[in-house]
Amino acid sequence: MKYVNEINKRRTFAIISHPDAGKTTLTEKLLLFGGAIQTAGAVKSNKIKKHATSDFMEIERQRGISVATSVMSFEYQGILVNLLDTPGHKDFAEDTYRTLTAVDSVILVIDSVNGVEPQTRRLMEVCRMRDTPVIVFINKMDRDGKNRFDLLEEIEKELKISLHPMTWPINSGKDFKGVYNLPEKNLLLFTANTKAEEEDMIRIGDLSEAALDDKLGEKDAAILREDVELIDGVYGTLNEHEYLAGKIAPVFFGSAINNFGVKEMLDNFIRIAPTPRSRETTTRLVDVYEDRFSGFIFKIHANLDPRHRDRIAFLRVCSGKFERNKYFRHVRLNKEVRFSNPYTFLARDKDVIEEAYPGDVVGLFDTGSFKIGDTLTEGENFYFTGIPSFSPEIFKEVVNKDPMKTKQLEKGLLQLTDEGVAQLFTQYGGNKKIIGCVGELQFEVIQYRLLQEYGASVQFNSVPFYKACWITSADQKKLEEFTRFKSSNIAMDKDGHLVYLAQSEWFLNTERNNNPDIEFHFTSEIHKETV
Repeated sequence: MKYVNEINKRRTFAIISHPDAGKTTLTEKLLLFGGAIQTAGAVKSNKIKKHATSDFMEIERQRGISVATSVMSFEYQGILVNLLDTPGHKDFAEDTYRTLTAVDSVILVIDSVNGVEPQTRRLMEVCRMRDTPVIVFINKMDRDGKNRFDLLEEIEKELKISLHPMTWPINSGKDFKGVYNLPEKNLLLFTANTKAEEEDMIRIGDLSEAALDDKLGEKDAAILREDVELIDGVYGTLNEHEYLAGKIAPVFFGSAINNFGVKEMLDNFIRIAPTPRSRETTTRLVDVYEDRFSGFIFKIHANLDPRHRDRIAFLRVCSGKFERNKYFRHVRLNKEVRFSNPYTFLARDKDVIEEAYPGDVVGLFDTGSFKIGDTLTEGENFYFTGIPSFSPEIFKEVVNKDPMKTKQLEKGLLQLTDEGVAQLFTQYGGNKKIIGCVGELQFEVIQYRLLQEYGASVQFNSVPFYKACWITSADQKKLEEFTRFKSSNIAMDKDGHLVYLAQSEWFLNTERNNNPDIEFHFTSEIHKETV
């Protein structure tokens, strides 16, 4: 319990949304409030095109989307906030799912114009699986969107979560006048293209006050009074225990691009969001207040700084204290490791730290010894559970367009697939390399990064596979026989495990029925060593 004060002042969360809901814009506004950046886009000069602070890969800046999770830390009102901005694009969902294992709560951004979208549903399914506490920020209220009551009903129905409004909008689109803060009983007035200041806030102890009519006009004041009466009658006060259990989601309305309604959400977030939580492992529950250190790797990123061929493993601290230059046990490799330059992040900017506590995300310089899911401890043997790994859905053969760069290509493929954006398979008995991904866009990113970061030029040719299954058998002879007969469909993953590449569901079911002694697994988790 010696680190209780450090633990209680930390909040670690991810921002999630469907693409284009305004997630990265909201991230920037939170960083502005935390004093971590001075201007949105972190513009260094007028000649430099504005880009989101959290989009640090070149391809992200070119395409205007986030394809890798960014980690940022800042202080706000005495609380250390660790913020993870996740990719919104569905092709990079696996990175987002893994990131959700490293946080204690999430802020879900919903576009008031489009409402609930497919990626929003998938992300909420992952949150529900883990009972992750969720705060909803309904963005773009300055655009003509859905009726606010209809929108709440849609979110509750589609995402299967109860909502609790904390702020309430006055109109939307060109008629948007501001939000009423229900718990604080104050009115925040909106003026387009200006930052909300303290003088824009009017404290209204009683909604029957004439000042409300003066500020909003009689019609909108009357509608607000009616809405607030209805909301108070239906929702009452927020049950914070239900929020922490993932049963109720507080809702805030605003416009991230105009920095409106963001501060109200952030103030409430640091007040109610959970401190770092205890976590399950393969052997026991690790209590967050334990003195002994433990943590796990949830993300790996090669070439964070293109000038140095660095590879960073992102570690979530789960218990105890992480210390620079101290030896810790790498459970999978069964060896002691230490780190002389551990980092904290503000997107691309890195600061060397001396120590870190539960909830913190630390960047570790990695020479290739880490994989996603690896655990560091002070001697104990266990793995943290619940880190998802999926069978790819699209497969393509890697064709090297420049044989002089074969070594660079091999290195690039290994490092990029270690990051978890794709899986690498080598044809059994041959050298053909096959990449498996969840979405098409990942191939574009891999092709771009191989060229830009490793100087390797490739093209991808489609191959007729539908699913990858890891195969095992108690009967080694049967496994060898199956591998020999089906050699054109057999590959090795980069850890040397056998994989069956099925052409279709029919082929897969046929092989499973014909080979009862062979087990077909849809994730590679079965090969994680038991400790």
